[in-house]
Amino acid sequence: MQKSIGQPDAAAFDWDDIRYFVELARQGKLSATARVLDVEHSTVARRIGTLETRLGVRLFDRLPKRWVLTVDGDELLAQARKVEDEALAFARAGAGAATLRGVVRLSAPPTFAHAFLVPRLASARARWPAITLEIIGEVRQADLYRGEADLALRMSRPDQGGLAARPLAQTGYGLYAAPGWFERPTEEWEFIGYGEAMKETPQQAWLAKFVAGRPYAFWTNDAAAMLAACRAGLGVAVLPHFLGRGDPMLVLHPDYAQVLSRPLWLAVHPDVRRSPRVTLMAELLAEVLQAHAALLA
Repeated sequence: MQKSIGQPDAAAFDWDDIRYFVELARQGKLSATARVLDVEHSTVARRIGTLETRLGVRLFDRLPKRWVLTVDGDELLAQARKVEDEALAFARAGAGAATLRGVVRLSAPPTFAHAFLVPRLASARARWPAITLEIIGEVRQADLYRGEADLALRMSRPDQGGLAARPLAQTGYGLYAAPGWFERPTEEWEFIGYGEAMKETPQQAWLAKFVAGRPYAFWTNDAAAMLAACRAGLGVAVLPHFLGRGDPMLVLHPDYAQVLSRPLWLAVHPDVRRSPRVTLMAELLAEVLQAHAALLA
């Protein structure tokens, strides 16, 4: 059957162009979209231009600092998002059919990953000989629906609905400082804390009450920098025991040896969980963390 004049030809579409359309609508800028998609910004512009030509519709107004959806583009966005969701679901289903060979991507807090997890996973390498583990160290929560990771370790329960999540261990925190600090009068103590971006974390909330008007010497959003500052003698800090316990350059205050405890959660999308290699890595993570639970708590 001959298609109508002016009707877009579905067979002529490169469906990947829709991914560019949805991401540019989400980001609003060529540069940001290019970073997310790991391409040049000129590639984004070219793919959008091609899509507009094939549709016969202008999707974006090109403003000096931002690309803004046109009325037509806004109307098409909802349908494009459905296509994207289906494509992501297809990819997850494909991962679920995979074997014990391939890559498993794990999102984890960076300091926890390098200071605690990686050294202990190494001893279990013989259990996953044909799997390449990719650890993505990041504070933010990876979007498992969008395939940013297969598994995610988080210090709080993942808030995305529909994910399978379980607590694997408890992470304890205490009050640490370099030698000599705790011999000073408490009113002379100075503190190391998390900055604005992480002020809502439970450990910073506890510290904020404990400080009670005393000065901060150092702010950071990086646990590794906090550890370095504490070891250098900049002040008193709330640190996880997996960083502070056993460190010869730090002292744990006996009266504040356990100021709080946080569960460490493992999350996975149900579709991906059917993958044998993802299942194996999830089981190994659980075994490692449970075997070393005392060092965490």
